[in-house]
Amino acid sequence: MSPLKNDTFLRALLRQPTPYTPVWMMRQAGRYLPEYRASRKNAGSFMQLCQSPDFATEVTLQPLDRYPQLDAAILFSDILTVPDAMGLGLYFEEGEGPKFERTLQLEEDIKQLSVPDMTKLQYVFDAVRQIRHALDGRVPLIGFSGSPWTLATYMVEGKGGTDFLNTKKMGYGRPDLLHHILTTTADTVTQYLNAQIEAGAQAVMIFDSWGGALSHAAYQEFSLQYMQRIIAGLHKNYDGQKIPCIMFTKGGGLWLEAQANSGADALGLDWSVDIGEARRRVGDQVALQGNMDPAILLSTPAAIEKEVARILASYGHGQGHVFNLGHGITQWTDPENALAMLAAIKQLSPQYHAT
Repeated sequence: MSPLKNDTFLRALLRQPTPYTPVWMMRQAGRYLPEYRASRKNAGSFMQLCQSPDFATEVTLQPLDRYPQLDAAILFSDILTVPDAMGLGLYFEEGEGPKFERTLQLEEDIKQLSVPDMTKLQYVFDAVRQIRHALDGRVPLIGFSGSPWTLATYMVEGKGGTDFLNTKKMGYGRPDLLHHILTTTADTVTQYLNAQIEAGAQAVMIFDSWGGALSHAAYQEFSLQYMQRIIAGLHKNYDGQKIPCIMFTKGGGLWLEAQANSGADALGLDWSVDIGEARRRVGDQVALQGNMDPAILLSTPAAIEKEVARILASYGHGQGHVFNLGHGITQWTDPENALAMLAAIKQLSPQYHAT
């Protein structure tokens, strides 16, 4: 593997000094880019796009080729590759998103759930290795997984975007069954992320997309403790390099102090949290990643630059900030507006890093 030419992102995650605020975007390889849409059409389906290391490499590099301001690449994949490997039969319906052929609602099905053989996810590890070689040290590569709670909601409900009533009902009425799903999934994710690190991922991120749907007590019981279990089992160093871990709970601003004690190196923030207030709450324990509302990218370059300036000023001087969106970039974003955000960060952030 080639040595890194730009390690600004990794140094920010480790709260080391950087000359500017590094940036990447959640879903930076996605439907807002015409080149991505062309690749997806050529692949034939979303699953074929994910399961081909060649296509995964192609689309991972597309935003970096368009935006040299980006400081990290993120593996092109999907969080639902994990439950698919666990035997639930992932498929995508056009216009309706991901669904599963089988769900975990019957006790006998739940008790049969086990950690899968990681060879079922070999296509992901092959993609990581191929992307690392293709990057040639340009920027670091981020690996990722969904959190056990978030993956469990898909596994129980059979699809996303629900009110999670079946999953919550299980948690309150038969917590033993939900804990079995979560424990098995956490152990799977730990192996999955470690295999990504062994294949070449230089940082990893846990996406807890639906953690914010839980009550205060339920978040601690069904989400946070399982992310802590994963973090405790991850490679902290690999091949002589520190491997930072980012934990992101969308809607999780109430629990930042608890998240900061999880063992993660950085916390992702959504746009509902003021990043300066978050920094005051967690102190120097962790770096912070975020947290511009993706909807702002649907507005104007002037409005985008104003919001970039506000977020940078709110975080203030010093290390430990990775600029990002508060969730994934929307498919309706004009690529020129993403460029306006990136250019503003590169122009405005150095003043907060002057020694």
